[in-house]
Amino acid sequence: MTNERLMPTEILIKDKKKSVHGTVVRAAIQSTSKVFQVRTAEVEDYYLVYFRKSCIFGDKLETIPEDSFISKVFHDGLVIESSHPILPALIPNKMVSIPTRNKLFPFLQAHFSPQEIAYIATTLDSFFDKPTLAKYIDQIYFNYKRNGQYMKAYQILQILTTFTPQSNPVKERMSSREFNTAHDFYHSSGLPAILKKDPLYVEIYCFNNRINPDIRLILEKILMAQDSYVELILLWLEKEKGLIDREEFESYTKMALKILSIEQWILILSHENINPYHVLPEAQKMIENMIENGSYEKAALYLINFMDDLPQHYDSILKEIWENVGAKFVESHLDRFIRVLQRQGDSDNHRQSEVQVYQLIVTMLKAYDLKTVFEKLLPLQTALPHSLVLRKLAKMVNLLEDPDRMMELGDYYAEFEQFDPAIDCYSWEMELKPQDPDPVWKICKMYQQKGMTSEAAAYQKVFSQLKDIQESI
Repeated sequence: MTNERLMPTEILIKDKKKSVHGTVVRAAIQSTSKVFQVRTAEVEDYYLVYFRKSCIFGDKLETIPEDSFISKVFHDGLVIESSHPILPALIPNKMVSIPTRNKLFPFLQAHFSPQEIAYIATTLDSFFDKPTLAKYIDQIYFNYKRNGQYMKAYQILQILTTFTPQSNPVKERMSSREFNTAHDFYHSSGLPAILKKDPLYVEIYCFNNRINPDIRLILEKILMAQDSYVELILLWLEKEKGLIDREEFESYTKMALKILSIEQWILILSHENINPYHVLPEAQKMIENMIENGSYEKAALYLINFMDDLPQHYDSILKEIWENVGAKFVESHLDRFIRVLQRQGDSDNHRQSEVQVYQLIVTMLKAYDLKTVFEKLLPLQTALPHSLVLRKLAKMVNLLEDPDRMMELGDYYAEFEQFDPAIDCYSWEMELKPQDPDPVWKICKMYQQKGMTSEAAAYQKVFSQLKDIQESI
């Protein structure tokens, strides 16, 4: 997929009374949490940790601590690189404020449940000392236990066990008799039953075990109830690697268009190598609208990855794009356009193709020598076997080896607006035939084309002298 259609995803970070502009390098989702890596113009990396749609904390990090939450989420989570067109939709706000460290936990207490705070604390171990975080989670555990809320205390213990798996005190608490009822519930009940009592646990569990189709279905229902459409789409894209189920595709398209434009959805499908032009009827209308507005190159960029795998009714669209895009654009995507022409043949667009091929050769000769242009366009000669312009190009290559026909080669160079090589050819002819005014006249005309009036005047004078001598004989 080409990145020409994508703009960087930018974000403004307000941190300690200063504002920092950055570009999102990548993001990752781990159940209820997201992490964004943001790079500033000074090549400093900020990491922002979110819980659901709320930015919890962030800071500048030179390295990610090994075995930290951020390290794990970029290894095991759903990772979205900067090139992915879904990335902007994943960020709730393009401006975030990072709370100060001393105000963070009061902020969490005001907005989240104790269980959510305990889980959130485990996601911050790149910024805070791990024992300090574990101690804070311990306080939540003991508050529940002191109040006789053993089920809730057990829920916090489960979070602690995942966070500090080597802690012997935590292991001993987990095996304590006072938690037998809670232990039996979690180990004997099905996920739907647990979901009613502990939705956070089930969501995290289902995400970590989403490879199981039955568990994935439960996760999808949880996300659907939360209107977490971006996460649902990413889960579907993660799974969708084979043949597309038409009904399922239509369902996800309907969901996607609640939060995305049709253009964004097509870009996302294209990025995932899902050909939208076979399965999305709206795609053709979108391309036709671009063409009606004269946005030929934009239309081409949307089709570029699938130009040799489009339905037959796109042939007229491809023909119109080929006839109207700029030669420089064609040269940048030459392999794709050659396949378009091979698909269409050389039947009904000969005149316009000749114009386009001519412009293409003029553009390429500015960047490459004659032989290189000829070799790059060899596949095009197969697609357009009747092209007179390509025949001229082939003839030019043959003339390179014939010093007696430099005048003819110079004429071809002039025809393709390559004035300096034309001057070289005419100068060669002028040396061979110093009394012949014709090459001098042609050199004069080339300097006129280049806007070099003094040089043109000098050769005009030599031409007049040679002409007078010729006429006096």
